[in-house]
Amino acid sequence: MNEYVALAIGIICAGIGGELFVRGAVGLASLARISPGIIGATVAAFATSSPELSVSISSALAEKPQIVLGDALGSNVVNVALILGLALVISGIQSPRDSVKRDLPVALLIPIVTGVLLLDGVLSRIDGALMLGMFIAWLIAAIIEARMQRSASSEVLGEHSKRLIIASCVAGLLLLISAGNLIVLGAKEIAISFGISEFIVGATIVAIGTSVPELATTIIAKLRGHDEVGLGTILGSNIFNGIFIIAIAALIHPIVVPLRDVVATLVFGILAVVFVFPPRNGFIERRRGVLLVALYIGYLVTTVLQSGAA
Repeated sequence: MNEYVALAIGIICAGIGGELFVRGAVGLASLARISPGIIGATVAAFATSSPELSVSISSALAEKPQIVLGDALGSNVVNVALILGLALVISGIQSPRDSVKRDLPVALLIPIVTGVLLLDGVLSRIDGALMLGMFIAWLIAAIIEARMQRSASSEVLGEHSKRLIIASCVAGLLLLISAGNLIVLGAKEIAISFGISEFIVGATIVAIGTSVPELATTIIAKLRGHDEVGLGTILGSNIFNGIFIIAIAALIHPIVVPLRDVVATLVFGILAVVFVFPPRNGFIERRRGVLLVALYIGYLVTTVLQSGAA
């Protein structure tokens, strides 16, 4: 199969599969009467990060973990700078206090920790175990909060029929697994044909492709007036990408990448999260969206120039 056809089909499968899986997974969470913010940060975030997880496992098993690192870190920049930026351009977002206190500091810490662990040029299995430990600690905190908040809550983005919920989850998951394999196949071939490093391909082409579910979820949530779901999904997805997906890949196969290849993506990831920190009233204004989109354009330019210099 032509690498461009494989990549295109993979991106389409990621979008459709992510949408189906999100609707089914959030439907399950709604039936469990979990609050919208927690749904966004956990269930929806996991669902929309499924393409990255599929790419992670496929790439690591193929001994190409550099694509995983580029995809996960690049997706985090796409999520905040581009997707959340576009949502903010539509209108400002009122951020929930619990999400800001729980998720934003972790999202900011992830690129810093990743940079420190990559000072020796490798994310070892021990590094992966440390990152996985961070993720488990965050997940436990989120679960405890979900149990405290569990009450009657509004239904969000999900299907209503139990049969449709299960069908959406299964069909979406199958499409996402297929998408991961196709995207890795196409990305690897493109990297070889153009002489571009696998990390750069992962940080741009693959990152945008696997972020399609986050884009769909965030924009739909915004248009339906569920700001807390969109913001929770973005922040939760970044946490899944940064300290769960990368950790799984490193545990399967150590990731060897020079820090200089990663530093630009890490810096833009930190700046994107800093730009999102809300003021005391919790309202993130539309002008932040313009700044975030401009930041993403700067990230793309920097990445292209970096690949050209290499």
